[in-house]
Amino acid sequence: MLLIDCPHCGPRAQEEFAYERTTDAVVRFDDAAEQVVTTLYSRENPRGVSEEIWRHTYGCRGWMLIRRHRVSHAIEWVRPLGPEPVA
Repeated sequence: MLLIDCPHCGPRAQEEFAYERTTDAVVRFDDAAEQVVTTLYSRENPRGVSEEIWRHTYGCRGWMLIRRHRVSHAIEWVRPLGPEPVA
């Protein structure tokens, strides 16, 4: 289990969060359907550090960007995304 340091709530257990996607899997609305499927479901899963988008679903409901090593799961940093969450 990961301990994620929410920028708004402090350290919380991974179960409170929902993983959304890595930042390299961003889909634009004008992409063709085949491109969307390829981007979301057929990407590689390389080892090393990645930047991922997470949401604090069972907390402040805020979005955050997490830089994490995919093998060791060590979190380098956590940054908020978007506006402050509404309480």
